[in-house]
Amino acid sequence: MNRPELADFLRRGRARLGPSDVGLVAGARRRTPGLRREEVAQLTGMSVDYYTRLEQARGPHPSRQMLTALARSLRLTEDERDHLFHLAGEEPPRRGSPSRHVSPGLLLVLDRLHDTPAMVVSDCGEILAQNAMSSALAGDAAARPPRERNLVRRFFLDPAARKICPPEDVPDHARAHVANLRAVTAARPDDPEPAALVAELRSASEEFASLWTAHEVAVRRRATKRFLHPVVGLLELDCEVLTNQNDHHMLIVHSARPGTGSYERLRLLGVVGVAGVTAGVSSPPPPLPVPILLGAAPPDPPQSR
Repeated sequence: MNRPELADFLRRGRARLGPSDVGLVAGARRRTPGLRREEVAQLTGMSVDYYTRLEQARGPHPSRQMLTALARSLRLTEDERDHLFHLAGEEPPRRGSPSRHVSPGLLLVLDRLHDTPAMVVSDCGEILAQNAMSSALAGDAAARPPRERNLVRRFFLDPAARKICPPEDVPDHARAHVANLRAVTAARPDDPEPAALVAELRSASEEFASLWTAHEVAVRRRATKRFLHPVVGLLELDCEVLTNQNDHHMLIVHSARPGTGSYERLRLLGVVGVAGVTAGVSSPPPPLPVPILLGAAPPDPPQSR
């Protein structure tokens, strides 16, 4: 591990980014350009003290998971990510295989989608990046242990994960998850990741095993989904899926149709934010800067699903 070079590389990577480059609000005037250490630590999911020691060339050896998160937070290219791994004394991830490294361009698009929920997901269902609206809608994946950041695993092994959708929609969601994973497994027969996920879920979930036996195949594409949010209520959202074939990543964007009750409730979610999710149903939302009244919102038009 080359601590001096690693510290210099991190400082320079932090200095070239501004808050708006990573989806943060600039806030008060800054004495120096670039992100603050606190902001990089927040984006990466590490303590400020840990990151500060890395920049001061006295930090411990960062894990591969931490290096991946740092590369994502600093919007590094693949070459820069590989350099970061080398400075830390680690072998970089193999090129050409499914990667957890989200490209800077895709992260830039994600940061610009500030008023609608969006996230980057691997084709196996692992959440790689979220914007604030996505965290407010479905919870902050970065706050969970790594194994609980996979949408498919959580859906079948964690009953709490299903509370986000109406009970009558659960069977369709289950079939969609399994059908997509079936397509991914067939497309990547030499990759152990999807095969291991399938083996785990077939062993741990009778429901998954039954659906897997049905052999339905369907790649994840656009759809209309309903969400039961604990603060703003029922949301019916259009789901668009943009696929990056090179990295096996998907940008999933949820939007509401203007003039519907879901549109007004999604705007309210943007005001309540993540704090509203943490507060729970019993806590009222904060005062609104615009007059949004849930009771006055027009009902959503009926849609066939």
